[in-house]
Amino acid sequence: MKCSSLLIVVSGPSGTGKGTVIKALRKISPNIAVLPSVTTRSPRKGEKEGYSYYFSTREEFRNMIERDEFVEWVEYCDNYYGTPRKQLEDSLKSGSDTVLEKEVKGAIKIKEQYPDCVSIFLLPPNFEELKRRIEGRGTEEVSIIEKRLNIALEEMSYINKYDYVIINNCIKSTVKAISCITKAEKLKTGRNLDILKGIVL
Repeated sequence: MKCSSLLIVVSGPSGTGKGTVIKALRKISPNIAVLPSVTTRSPRKGEKEGYSYYFSTREEFRNMIERDEFVEWVEYCDNYYGTPRKQLEDSLKSGSDTVLEKEVKGAIKIKEQYPDCVSIFLLPPNFEELKRRIEGRGTEEVSIIEKRLNIALEEMSYINKYDYVIINNCIKSTVKAISCITKAEKLKTGRNLDILKGIVL
């Protein structure tokens, strides 16, 4: 049975391993399209332009807002993040499963515009582990780390707005869980009505 492609939105507090999980998912599912956000924050070590993010100046970002080039955009920890509209629409038309890594407010905006998307919230094993992961990056000042931790507590209150929640204490297990979610979603009756019309309806 041929199934429709999915839009998958992965969220979770800073430090839950969203990027690492998506990178691992990419390795076992090379046909998925992972769309980078545009951001005004500086690149971290190992991040690549057009792969991790599209890095932009604040002025360039504001110009994109004025031209209505984003599906959604937010300000997070003093930086802007946004999802390019054309890039997302082109990916969905291609038929590939499309993955977006979004913070909570951005994910909710995506869900409002694409109600059929599959939303997944990643959690750390515990809050202490979350703090350890953020501090372990060694890329941010103490004030930014504290801000991220405070925001993380607020973001966790939005879990009930997501379709699925996964505690990310093992990358391999988390990726397997996402793969299982994807397979199950593609078998939902509502996603296969056009096909079923020729068989049973």
